[in-house]
Amino acid sequence: MLARLKAMFTPRDMSQGTPWKRIAEFAFPMLIGNFAQQLYNTVDAVVIGNSRWGYNALGAVGNAMPVLNLLLALFVGISTGAGILVAQFFGARDEKGLSKTIGNCITVTAIASVIIMIIGPMITGPLLRAVGTLPSMYDGCRDYLNIYFIGIAGFFYYNILAGVLRGLGDSLSALGFLLLTSALNVALDLAFVDKMGVAGVALATVLAQFVSAVLCLFKLLRLKRLFTLKLRDLKPDGHYLKWIVRLGVPSGLNQALFSCAMMVVQRLINSFGDEMFIACNVMVMRVDGYAMLPNFSFGQAMSTYAGQNLGARKLDRLGIGTRQGLIMSLITALVLTPLVLLFGPNLMRLFTPEQALIDLSMGMMYILAVGYVAMAVTQVLAGVMRGAGDTMTPMWITLATTIGLRLPLAYGLVALTRNMGGTLITQQRMVFLSLLISWLTGMVVTTILYKRGIWRKKQVEPLEREMKSAKD
Repeated sequence: MLARLKAMFTPRDMSQGTPWKRIAEFAFPMLIGNFAQQLYNTVDAVVIGNSRWGYNALGAVGNAMPVLNLLLALFVGISTGAGILVAQFFGARDEKGLSKTIGNCITVTAIASVIIMIIGPMITGPLLRAVGTLPSMYDGCRDYLNIYFIGIAGFFYYNILAGVLRGLGDSLSALGFLLLTSALNVALDLAFVDKMGVAGVALATVLAQFVSAVLCLFKLLRLKRLFTLKLRDLKPDGHYLKWIVRLGVPSGLNQALFSCAMMVVQRLINSFGDEMFIACNVMVMRVDGYAMLPNFSFGQAMSTYAGQNLGARKLDRLGIGTRQGLIMSLITALVLTPLVLLFGPNLMRLFTPEQALIDLSMGMMYILAVGYVAMAVTQVLAGVMRGAGDTMTPMWITLATTIGLRLPLAYGLVALTRNMGGTLITQQRMVFLSLLISWLTGMVVTTILYKRGIWRKKQVEPLEREMKSAKD
């Protein structure tokens, strides 16, 4: 029993065995892990929304998130690139490449942490004003962001080290650490919120993330059979940094552009001057995060699957694994989405006792429902493309659907509805309808580009030519 439990927490080779089993073994623990990650922000919102500070403070936390995501986006992309590179070196059994990649990730993370600690608090005020934060929420938003940025090292190190563990095929260790520190976050939230308000939930999150980062580092240092991390591996190496940046920056820019778009949408939401609608947006986005969890989990699993099989030169497994991963992702989304809608009112009630706010939020969730199934397709196919080294195509798709389509559509539909004499609630619904349309469009475009096979030119086709030449 002990040996079986230990085996569950060891790096998993996804280039061996039945593809769907390997994907499931990786994706479902990651689904739980992503659930725990989502708890960090959800707990903040639940605790502050039910505290004496009310839904005004809940809106303050929500207004802080687009600004926070903007400044963290590029680094989150770098962690994605690191995970892809680690997966490929692991598949190729390249111990030196693994050691150098992990060492350079640790160094880059330290540098990024210092930069954000300095820059973040300096630009918090201007960014909050840029999104039109209401005066009643401004101080809470600023306090939340300043504390988060000062303690950013925990967030950065957890994400980069958890990305490395996932690249090694180990999604369970990061899950265990996250579950533990999520419980710690709840306890600290409850301890700090009454006296500190919004600042208290930010401090609780920072401390919990620091603990999760330390646990991930401890786990990695014990994997000596896979790589040996020495002091010289921490020295920046242009070759490895170039590959990490090349794979990670498109994903980071993708996230940054998405965050910019969310800031512009947040300005539109704030322009209604309705604190309840602002709080509604926070609640919908929190529940939306849970509805999206299966999609993101399978997308990350497919990136690791594609990366490891390319590293192992097992190209025949790519198509089989993609089909099987897509089927599992769709089935999961089709089962979980109705459950989220069915129990949605209960979930919304966690944030607030205000029935009018719960009803408003559920109305917006029903608009988005179909989009969760569409995103199952988008995430799996984009995950395969990223794992195969093509991080640019998913970036351009997100750029086109988020900035090129969703932004003008949101503002245009709201303006059109207003000019036609539509009610306030109808105008507010247009914000979420524009999001649904962008998701559906993204699914169609991603499917077309995947089938066209441009993503294969990065690494798949060169490997096919190399293997054919070797046979000849």
